Amino acid sequence: GTQVTVEIHHKDTSPQLIKRLSLGKGSQRLRGHDNKGFQKTEAPRPPGAKDLHAYPWDKSSLKSMPVDLQQLEKLDAYALKVNVTNSVEELVKALLKQARTDLEKVRAIWMWICHHIEYDVVGYHNKSQLSSKPRDVLQMGKSICEGYAELFEHMCSLAGIQCKKLSGHAKGHGYKTGQTFTGNSDHAWNAVYLEGRWHLLDSTWGSGSVDDSFTKFTYRYNEFYFLTHPALFINNHFPDNSNWQLLKPTLTLKEFENNMLHNSNFYTLGLLAARPETPIIQTVNGKASVSVDCRSGTLFMFKLKGTDEHGLMTLKRHGMELDIYPQKTGSHKLEIFAKPSKAEAADDVYKCVLEYVVECESVDKAMRFPKELHQPVGPSWFSERQGFLRPSHGEPVLHTNDGRCSLTFTLSKDISVLTSLHTDGSSSLNEDMGRRHVLQIHRRNQIELKVHLPHAGNFVLKIYSKKKSDPGNYDYIFNYLIRCLNTEVKWPAFPQSYSKWLQDYEILEPLSGLLPANRNVQFKLKMHGVAKVLVQAENTYPLTQNKGCWEGTCNTSGCREVFVMVHENANHSFYSHVLKYEVETQ
Repeated sequence: GTQVTVEIHHKDTSPQLIKRLSLGKGSQRLRGHDNKGFQKTEAPRPPGAKDLHAYPWDKSSLKSMPVDLQQLEKLDAYALKVNVTNSVEELVKALLKQARTDLEKVRAIWMWICHHIEYDVVGYHNKSQLSSKPRDVLQMGKSICEGYAELFEHMCSLAGIQCKKLSGHAKGHGYKTGQTFTGNSDHAWNAVYLEGRWHLLDSTWGSGSVDDSFTKFTYRYNEFYFLTHPALFINNHFPDNSNWQLLKPTLTLKEFENNMLHNSNFYTLGLLAARPETPIIQTVNGKASVSVDCRSGTLFMFKLKGTDEHGLMTLKRHGMELDIYPQKTGSHKLEIFAKPSKAEAADDVYKCVLEYVVECESVDKAMRFPKELHQPVGPSWFSERQGFLRPSHGEPVLHTNDGRCSLTFTLSKDISVLTSLHTDGSSSLNEDMGRRHVLQIHRRNQIELKVHLPHAGNFVLKIYSKKKSDPGNYDYIFNYLIRCLNTEVKWPAFPQSYSKWLQDYEILEPLSGLLPANRNVQFKLKMHGVAKVLVQAENTYPLTQNKGCWEGTCNTSGCREVFVMVHENANHSFYSHVLKYEVETQ
């Protein structure tokens, strides 16, 4: 009546994995109940060489074995509907009716527990009153991690599947970036034996989450913690027995503490890596940098102490780059959020994927950004998708010494473009002036934006667009930061244009909307489809057509404003205003 388990290990396995042979009375070693018609499960064998996964993560899969979630949908739906709470045995029997393979059995048990056992926030604060016995957990319908893990282990053993409850440290509720772990373990989870290997899962974290004050539990199913790849599971689960990391090489507690915490959102959103890889960043000359790699088309945002004013974030084809310039010394919490760009589901909101602590020793005051600056900054795959191709400036910041700059794009769609310039402080531009410091020039499907800054400083150039066929409003697309340190700079606005000034007309001269007084001023305008062009000052001056341009001079004495007017049709007697210039006062 004695059961002997003999384990044969490959000679390459490290010696600590070779456990003593287990000798013991059969009835004790066999879990399960012979009289209830369940099969017997053998004692779980310790993990060996074939259970191990390479560390760091190879970016192949989020799970430690292939799982076809679509094929499991029917079983999942069945498991959710099972409503048996009088005994664990009856519950397992009901769940197994639709499960054939070991994977399906484990899946049915997992689905049921994640959707029917809630986290006991009251019991957590008063553990002495709490039983984590499977029968009690089932009857109460709630427990803490210990109870989830014991119920899982017991249900698996009834289903004939080897399962082990594991305990250790977890970066879960209440974890503070960079903290150390001492004393007894604070969390429990399970390992299950499927298809000849051990796999990890955490049904407590699979079931939902607790609010910040630890008073309310919300069911929110999380697929990530079912058969998680061990190189990802180690991110926030550190088992007391390092063999159960199922990793080669294993991590030390110190490495676990220092490693960046990537929560499940990080991986479910298809993010691959983040730099720096440590959670605490020191600024260098007032600046800290973070970057994230991901599969394509992910949108990001960030908050430094709850605001996104003190940084420059650029979207890249496969990720994002962020430079942070805290405007106060000390420790600041930096959170990074992400969401898929093709938001299929309505619940696709930005989810927090990373948290850093930025320690700032000195402040770079020059990197104070205007309030109007909108993240991300600069062109990206997103602005490309909206029709702005081949930007002349791929970077988010433009530096100009003489206060002028010019940007070009190829427009891939039939869109109208609107721009505006903004800055902070007493000199901030009103909306109309903000528009008039940027001039659009269209040549076929190319657009050029000429910017003349009214003074030195930091400016935001915002770019909006809409389909020409749409009557509606313009949509904001992207923006640049323009910096000019030269205090001599003082450009007047461009001339004001009216609705009859067509998109593909072009001002060659004068570009300045402010003309000198008592001078002869040369006009040269590219316009088509008009019969006559006049410049009206104190007197009226006709322009003559020459190779697609209308040219001529006008004298500015005796007037405050100069208008350019066109005759659209030689037979008409009325003119339309197309441009307006101001004249300097004496």
